[in-house]
Amino acid sequence: MRAVVQRVSQADVTVDGRVVGAIEGPGLMVLVGVTHDDTPAKARKLAAKLWGLRILENERSASDLNAPLLVISQFTLYGDTRKGRRPGWSDAAPGPVAEPLVAAVVTELRALGAKVETGVFGADMKVGLVNDGPITLIVEV
Repeated sequence: MRAVVQRVSQADVTVDGRVVGAIEGPGLMVLVGVTHDDTPAKARKLAAKLWGLRILENERSASDLNAPLLVISQFTLYGDTRKGRRPGWSDAAPGPVAEPLVAAVVTELRALGAKVETGVFGADMKVGLVNDGPITLIVEV
């Protein structure tokens, strides 16, 4: 699994002109991509990593501050741009594989005590955020 994590002061996701998820910071906006060999165990590991990642103010984590997370599925994180000008998508898991694993990350974060907002899997989403820092990391498990 791969995630792009941004420390934010606010973030939201809109589908069809309606806000479906929003957080006020400090918090984390997380784009999650799934590849073919990902498992529920990797989803649990990613959730634990996100909850404990010390990138908020004064090197604290979301768990330290009870900070919210906005988690959005993002198959394009597995886009291959090594050849040509058009990305290849063969490394991204198909929807029926990816959707339950992204949901597992969210479920595990909530089980750890996190307040989690989400996008809508497979939808055309508009994401807005204020990156605080800026801090942006790639996390892989």
